[in-house]
Amino acid sequence: MRGRLLAVSDLHTAVAENRKLVEGFLPDSPEDWLIVAGDVAELASEIERTLKLLAERFAKVIWVPGNHELWTHPRDPLTLRGEERYRYIVEMCRGLGVLTPEDPYPVWNGEGGPVRIAPLFLLYDYSWLPEGATTKAQGLDIANDKGLAFADEHLLHPDPYPTREAWCAARVEATERRLAAADPDIPLVLVNHYPLVREPTMVLRHPHLAMWCGTERTADWHRRFRVAHVVYGHLHIPRLTVHDGVPFQEVSVGYPREWRRHGHPHGILRRLDLGSARE
Repeated sequence: MRGRLLAVSDLHTAVAENRKLVEGFLPDSPEDWLIVAGDVAELASEIERTLKLLAERFAKVIWVPGNHELWTHPRDPLTLRGEERYRYIVEMCRGLGVLTPEDPYPVWNGEGGPVRIAPLFLLYDYSWLPEGATTKAQGLDIANDKGLAFADEHLLHPDPYPTREAWCAARVEATERRLAAADPDIPLVLVNHYPLVREPTMVLRHPHLAMWCGTERTADWHRRFRVAHVVYGHLHIPRLTVHDGVPFQEVSVGYPREWRRHGHPHGILRRLDLGSARE
């Protein structure tokens, strides 16, 4: 059997039921690759345990960070913050043979290939403001009034950058240069924890949470670059949408209360259909 390109995100393996799900992940072929689009867990030891398990089973594992991996959680013995924490996890991944946004973009030559897998780390910059807000401060006021904001405000530190949006800007600029330099003869699969366009956030139960879900700066990337497919997570709303002819696939597992409700209608490990790569 020819290898398949599979994707999943938001494993949240600190939760026992999710950990049991992940322990059941198996490839159908020894050539299967697995994309993990962020939010494996919060504690460094649990991130390592989970990625080690997956790396032992799949031919190649490609990881991008979610917001939870970047938290400096009070229960984590690893107290690194911001960029230092991210770089620590990158080195951990390299020790496991897991690819990260800091590594060369690999080319997938299995089912639907060739495509170049581009794992991205971009963060968000509060540019997806809620209705009635024109500034980040106003958006945060709306979130506080509703009593619902991301824990990132307390746990995701941007050090050495002054703000999360400054860190996002640096990541976006560096990634744009790298994508522009990629061989245009091979279509790209862009993998990011957050959606690259705002439209998927329109179905959020609490629309103001879009502030923590991406950046306007990536809204045209699927048109500017030769993109075959976009993979993301974070929203805990697994589905496939199409924007300007490009498939965008949300591949999250989410929390048990969520996946019990929807029952993984598309399967837990999502096979990427690359047959519609743009010419």
